[in-house]
Amino acid sequence: MAPRPHGGLTKPMNEYRITVETLTPEDGGGYLAWVPDLPGCMSDGETTEEAMRNCREAIGEWIGHAIRQGKQIPAPTSGKAYA
Repeated sequence: MAPRPHGGLTKPMNEYRITVETLTPEDGGGYLAWVPDLPGCMSDGETTEEAMRNCREAIGEWIGHAIRQGKQIPAPTSGKAYA
């Protein structure tokens, strides 16, 4: 699916798929969460729940920044969040 201009975003932010992986102790431990559909959109947390909650906040910030910059916002390719 082609990216939509910011005015054409019709899916809720919670429909973006979030991927979570465990960080090694060398990387500080905890969990890293990112959104494959939104390049550079990621966050972390001590638990998977915290990482996903933080990542949902990052989605809103990513979209807000894209709107302010007049950039296109990709439509979500999957509505399923998973770890």
